[in-house]
Formats: sequence, C-alpha cells, structure tokens
Amino acid sequence: MAQSSVMPGFRPTLGFAAIYLSLVVLIPLSTLVFESFKLSWDDYLHIITNRRVLSTFRVSFSTALAAASIASVFGCIVAWVLVRYSFAGKRVLHALIDLPFALPTAVAGIVLATIFQPSGFLGKLLIDTFNLQVAYKPLGIVMALIFISIPFVVRTVEPVLLEFEPAMEEAGASLGASRRQIFTKIIFPNILPALLTGFALAFARGVGEYGSVIFIAGNIPYVSEIVPLLIVTKLEQFDVEGATAIALTMLIISFVLLLLINLLQLWVRKRSGQL
Repeated sequence: MAQSSVMPGFRPTLGFAAIYLSLVVLIPLSTLVFESFKLSWDDYLHIITNRRVLSTFRVSFSTALAAASIASVFGCIVAWVLVRYSFAGKRVLHALIDLPFALPTAVAGIVLATIFQPSGFLGKLLIDTFNLQVAYKPLGIVMALIFISIPFVVRTVEPVLLEFEPAMEEAGASLGASRRQIFTKIIFPNILPALLTGFALAFARGVGEYGSVIFIAGNIPYVSEIVPLLIVTKLEQFDVEGATAIALTMLIISFVLLLLINLLQLWVRKRSGQL
C-alpha cells in the first residue's frame, strides 16, 4: 500500500507549479533561445565580440560583483545589529531596509543622481574633498546597486541569526575562546550559506538592474553603459538580432555564475555538517 503524503494535494500543486514556471519562465526563455537560432554562428560572434558590447558586459558584471560584495559585508553587519541589539528606532530601520523593495527603481535612480551629480550635495562634497566623481561613472552604478541589493543580504542572513543557538557561543566562551574565535569558528560558518545566498541574489539583481542605474550612470559608451540599456537601444533601433544575441549571452553567463554559486553553497553546507 502506497504511503500517503502528509501534505495532501501534491499532484494539483505540482501541476500548478509546472504551469506557472512554464508561462512565466520557460516559455519566454525558450522564445529567446529559438529567436537566436535565426543567427548564424559567425553573425553571433560578430555581435558579441563588438568592442562596445564587450565593454557593457564588463561594466555590468564588474559593478554588480563589486556592489554584491560590499552589500554582503554591510548587509551582514546590519542583520547582526537588528538581531543582537535592542534600540530606539529599530522598527524604523526595518522599514528603511525594505524600502528598496517597495520604491520604484526609477525613483531611487533619480534621487541618487540628484545627490551624487557634480552639482549635488554629496557629489560636490566628494569632488571638492577627494576629487572623486560618483555620478556618470562606474562608481555611481555601484552605489545604485548597493542601494537596491542590501535588503537581499539582510533578509537572508537575519533568520539564520535569529535561529542561532546562544548555547554554542556560551560553550565556546566556557572553553576559553575569544570573541573573535567564537565569531570566526562558530557563528560565521553557520551564517555563511545564507550569506552566499544573499550575495547571489544581490549579484543577480545587480546584473539585470535598469531603472536605478540609467540616471546615475550617464550611459556613456565604453565608460558607464550597461547591458540592459544596450539591449533597449538595439530594440529601439529595430536591431532585434543584436538585442537577442546580447540577451542570450547575458542569460548564459548569469545562469553559469548562479550555478557555480549554488554549488559553492552546497559545498559549504556539507563542509559545515562535517565540522
């Protein structure tokens, strides 16, 4: 006799999930792949190896990587503060962290561009003090991506810290471990998988971000032009083949990077289980 599932309705929910994934994910992506078949291999290489296209890929992935790395560090610190300390205005801070989720990205881009442009408050201050221009440079893109990616790190690390057993820290302290040793040997290995998940989400969001970037980036070719903007530009010029080739390449690179990050997460979980 077949063992019944604890949760009923497996087949209907599985069918609903398959239909949902097909309509929202698989069909659009497969359409992109089939559209790319209209290009010959030589045409595809000619589009992708164009100097301007390679420059946009370099800008998009380097800024997304930098922003995700910075957001991982500061997002982990923010999650630690929210979990470990009680202070006035804690609920306000929670709301501010989630603000990028609710705020239209174009609004965030306009605000950041206004603040960091050479005549803006922070922009003028940075130029006068450090001779550092943020707006219309890759650094401006990094600033925008940090703003929209930090919530992913905070909200993935925070639940792990909430569930962490204080008894493990107390045991380490009773054995003579210092605070740094407790963090590096006990706490950090437990939150590392969640931190990598937050990093992956922040990186994926940063690679495909458009609204918050186009205003502060300046969209200067070979300097601050990103891949999503170049795809839109190609479509506006009715260059569907060029836009398809660039989008397919970006899809493949993003999928490979996320796959590698997921494999790294799996390795970290197995390693943590063995310790």
